[in-house]
Amino acid sequence: MRITGLLLLLFSMTAFSQDNYNLIVGTYTNACESKGLYVYDFNVNTLSFKEKNSTEGVVNPSYFTVNKSNNVIYSVNEDGTKSDVTSFKYNPATGKLQYLNKKDSEGADPCYIINDDKNVIVANYSGGSIAVFGKKNDGALTDAKQVIRHTGSSINKDRQEKAHVHMVYFSPDKKYIFSNDLGEDKIYIYSYNPDGGANTLTFKESIYVKPGSGPRHLVFNPNGIFFYVINELSATIGVYSYSYEKPQLIQELSLYAKDCTDFNSAAHISFSKDGKYLYATNRGDANTITVFKVHSNGMINQVQQITTGGEGPRNFVIDPTDNYLLVAHQYTHNIIIFKRDKITGMLTETGKKIDVCSPVCLKFTANK
Repeated sequence: MRITGLLLLLFSMTAFSQDNYNLIVGTYTNACESKGLYVYDFNVNTLSFKEKNSTEGVVNPSYFTVNKSNNVIYSVNEDGTKSDVTSFKYNPATGKLQYLNKKDSEGADPCYIINDDKNVIVANYSGGSIAVFGKKNDGALTDAKQVIRHTGSSINKDRQEKAHVHMVYFSPDKKYIFSNDLGEDKIYIYSYNPDGGANTLTFKESIYVKPGSGPRHLVFNPNGIFFYVINELSATIGVYSYSYEKPQLIQELSLYAKDCTDFNSAAHISFSKDGKYLYATNRGDANTITVFKVHSNGMINQVQQITTGGEGPRNFVIDPTDNYLLVAHQYTHNIIIFKRDKITGMLTETGKKIDVCSPVCLKFTANK
């Protein structure tokens, strides 16, 4: 009996320590054969993976967000003027995604989406708008409770002919929503009242970036004192202090690759969990990821720049152990896996990849 009990204990400890997570992938479905959203079982020790489940017939769920309870997923459906936002019941154990409902995105080509306990907030790129949706008891979406439409333009007549909202982002204290407008070269800051109905978001201020920069994504330092903006058109990163809620640009760096001065198109930016390193992807002819060391004064310096091993590096994600970084390649249809050194922040190739049609957005969740 003692031996049997010991064996059961060892088995349960082994099962518990397998370090398997769900990797969820959002894709474009109009470029190749894609089912939409994919859920993979991913082991962070062996880098083994297996598809658990997927959606069917979902149009371009390029970006998505998972609720705090890990049982509902909200995705955009990037489809021009026919764009929607969709909610799915999510079973992390099986990876099953069950359709709940969808709503008009209230603007063409939604490209970013966030949520909290009360609301789902969407950035509409071509529509130049922000839409706020409430949540029903089962997680399904309500009709839009608020729509804010940006107006304006900037100096790049091909890309900045009108407003292009590219991101919405919660401030660390959830008091504000930051919104990058690539078309206007502005960062909007809205006060956030989750129970505010048609006044959930109220304008606080806006920040101009250098004309022609095209602000795309931003991220706050884990300490909440600094935030970092990646500019798509100029392929630069702006570093801002945020002491006493007063944003101020303190540094700007280029992402240009040494051997590529032709076409650069910066994409995504994110921190390691300890806040010591910042990562940024650059598309165009560059197809690189750059690693920056972060200093106590918020400023950064480049420590590495390498090819991502594919074309069109969009979103990337660091795994829950902080040991690996995965890059989604829109045009070569794969996710390349890099080993990450926690001490130096630097990346090395593992030779591992996941082949999937036009991946754009990556997120890890618990598998139960």
